[in-house]
Amino acid sequence: MRYLLDTHILVWAAGNISRLPKNIRALIEGDANELLFSPANIWETAIKHAQGRSDFQADPYVLRYRLIENGYIELPISSEHAIAIAGLPQIHKDPFDRILIAQAIIEGVPLVTVDQTILQYPGLMPF
Repeated sequence: MRYLLDTHILVWAAGNISRLPKNIRALIEGDANELLFSPANIWETAIKHAQGRSDFQADPYVLRYRLIENGYIELPISSEHAIAIAGLPQIHKDPFDRILIAQAIIEGVPLVTVDQTILQYPGLMPF
């Protein structure tokens, strides 16, 4: 199964996998799963890392390299994804999360997250 991962999940998986809930850790470690990341994940990490945020210590260059090295697949952001944002309810204001939500809905893949606000969106597949 294909899964798109939220930024915090990627950062935790890269730096402190013990922070991940057991079900998400099992999903990530499952050989049959295709794990996707978005340029939005790297963009968010780059901005927040540059701001010196303690929860974003992962270097975005290293994060991207390691994701690809470990078989993660980059899901490009398309104009269809961008347009879909206009139809999303205003549940979440974070632009990084909103593009990830749009990508997940358009691509028909679950968005793996622990963010309860994101999980309120209609149309998201459960993971």
